[in-house]
Amino acid sequence: MLGLFMLLPVLSLYAAEYEFSTPVLVGLALGVYGLGQAALQVPLGMLSDRIGRKPVIISGLLLFIAGGLIAAGADTIFGVIVGRLLQGTGAIASTLTALLADLTREQHRTKAMAAIGMSIGVSFGVAMVLGPLIASWFGVSGLFFSTSILAGLGILITLFLVPTPDVQGVDANNQSLGGLLGRCLRDSNLMRLNIGIFSLHAILMAIFVAVPGMFEEQGLPRDDHWQVYLPVMVVAFIAMVPLIIVAETRNKMREVFLFGIASMMLVLAVAVYLGQLFIPLIIIVTLFFVAFNLMEASLPSLVSKTVYPGGKGTAMGVYSTFQFFGAFCGGAIGGGLLGRWGSGAVFAGAAVLAGAWLVVAWGMIVPPKSESLIVNWQFGTWDAAGIRREFLAMPGALDITVLESERIAYLRVGSDFDPENLPEGLRLGS
Repeated sequence: MLGLFMLLPVLSLYAAEYEFSTPVLVGLALGVYGLGQAALQVPLGMLSDRIGRKPVIISGLLLFIAGGLIAAGADTIFGVIVGRLLQGTGAIASTLTALLADLTREQHRTKAMAAIGMSIGVSFGVAMVLGPLIASWFGVSGLFFSTSILAGLGILITLFLVPTPDVQGVDANNQSLGGLLGRCLRDSNLMRLNIGIFSLHAILMAIFVAVPGMFEEQGLPRDDHWQVYLPVMVVAFIAMVPLIIVAETRNKMREVFLFGIASMMLVLAVAVYLGQLFIPLIIIVTLFFVAFNLMEASLPSLVSKTVYPGGKGTAMGVYSTFQFFGAFCGGAIGGGLLGRWGSGAVFAGAAVLAGAWLVVAWGMIVPPKSESLIVNWQFGTWDAAGIRREFLAMPGALDITVLESERIAYLRVGSDFDPENLPEGLRLGS
């Protein structure tokens, strides 16, 4: 992710060095990796169920390396687009999530997912500073080479530091099973969150087609852009933390979430009129990243809380697909708006999308605090209907997914649930 993010604040600045470069094609080059990611995220996750996690992860990283090398050697913007698309086909996020599920127990899985989410957030902040620095020293070709080096390190980490699971069993948390996928797509609350991550990354990619060039037009040398992004990212991260604390500790997640979307819409609308001024642009970018970081941190947490029992892996695969497709659409549409009507149109389009997202999100329901449990039973002692009926009659029972053929049930329970009251023949799994 660091390798993908580092191009974000840089590529539009150096695009003129490539033959046939236009704003539309630059936007496409920025976002096209999302097309490969969106198309292959779920299929590669399912392939990893058959041939193993590590072969898929390593193959994906090799594709990422190849794409970086092609883009590094490109003389035309089309070569960059091909390289970025090939990088995107290394769509290993869902497979990494599945490997994590293989290697962790249910009670620790949410914390492990949160750690991965935090590492992605940190990589984004680092990339906003590191990308302009590396590009100023070695050019965009050097930046693409560095992304391939990072992927090579990822292969070494996968081979020598990441454990290989002893047994890869059938687990609804790490497979995109047909029934669970259909249930995910029919869940209105989950779809609100999927539309949200689509909108968030579409907005991000769209405005970064324009923002780096706007800084340069206002007299900031491209080699010094990191000096703006560093304090902006630090301030945005610090300002986000109190909002997260209020949302979690005071049970105000819905209010804070909607406030973040509305704030983003307002900031983008103001940028239409004040984005051509240097100091206002810095303030706009800072406020945008406060809202962006808040949304980026909140959305995976909300998915984890909202998803039906046993469907977390499937839901995160669909979520990732929406996220990366949003990046593709944002880059392509942002480039088109910039080329046709200028940066003001990019911000206006982004503000409209944020407004539409606010309307969709308005009906969101934040589930109560809960935890996940796994229940097993002996063959022939229970059927799906009986387990569902007995469990949902218990105090504190919230939701259940039963995989009868595997004799596994995934439970979501509240704080008042007592596992000692489970009917005879059902036992908690590991």
